Amino acid sequence: MEKKVVVGVAGMPGAGKATVVEVATKMGHQVVVMGDEVRREAQRRNLAPTPKNIGKVMFEMRKKEGPAVVAKCCIPKIKRKKGEVVVVDGLRSISEVDVFKKHFPKFILLAIHSSPETRYERLAKRQRSDDPADLESFLERDCRELRVGLGCVLALADTMIVNENKREDLKRDAQKFLEKVTKNERSGLTSGS
Repeated sequence: MEKKVVVGVAGMPGAGKATVVEVATKMGHQVVVMGDEVRREAQRRNLAPTPKNIGKVMFEMRKKEGPAVVAKCCIPKIKRKKGEVVVVDGLRSISEVDVFKKHFPKFILLAIHSSPETRYERLAKRQRSDDPADLESFLERDCRELRVGLGCVLALADTMIVNENKREDLKRDAQKFLEKVTKNERSGLTSGS
């Protein structure tokens, strides 16, 4: 039986998941990024990492191998990680949540929420290769994420952090949350959701 705590982080694009990952890393926690699996598959297919290509690959993977395929790819990576807490960035469906709960009884789901306006502004500044170039592609990406099931994941989260202010506020809130998780694990209070 797996004893480590797995914290699944979910949020719409631009909500602040990467900041939570940054905080977790600085605290010494191990991290697995689910989107890396999709980006690796796109690269394997020699596709440019555009929002359209990444979305297409994500849907094709799920259609061919089931809605929890990305989570299943991540399980061996999580099990190999050292430490009492592993943070998994990028859950998008209840099927993924269910797979993680099955393999990791001490699974906690954290949702990061930001308004569409705030997220669009952040993504426009971030300019990662798979970020939308305009409002239309931003809305298309949001709809694609919601079709996969991200809305249900966010609605069923064990904890939610609202991220509408400064990045430092999210860092502080994420650190408090992760400190609490670690403290509870050390005192034996953490249980699966």
